[in-house]
Amino acid sequence: MAIIYKIVTSTQWAEAQSAGRFDGAPVDQADGFIHFSSADQVRETAAKHFGGQSGLLLVGVEAEKLGDALKWEVSRGGALFPHLYASLDLAKVGWVNDLPLGPGGVHVFPEGL
Repeated sequence: MAIIYKIVTSTQWAEAQSAGRFDGAPVDQADGFIHFSSADQVRETAAKHFGGQSGLLLVGVEAEKLGDALKWEVSRGGALFPHLYASLDLAKVGWVNDLPLGPGGVHVFPEGL
């Protein structure tokens, strides 16, 4: 069971909860898909795109629950990244955790990730 990860602001997630689905952050909407990261990629994603930012949440989703709308495509450094070409149905979300900032402005990930 492969878990993929989405980093969102608490405001974006509150809007998703009201709507019953996550339609993506502004960058996702501009690109036409929702950007996710694998376990091996999510720390670099946090550092590169969310460095020093507080008020974030880490969303975990079982990749296979997303069906054919999930595509693994070449992105940063030639690596394959998971991209969702649909809204994220919140019923498919496995868990949501805070992604706080630790010492030096580095995000503190859940244990085991």
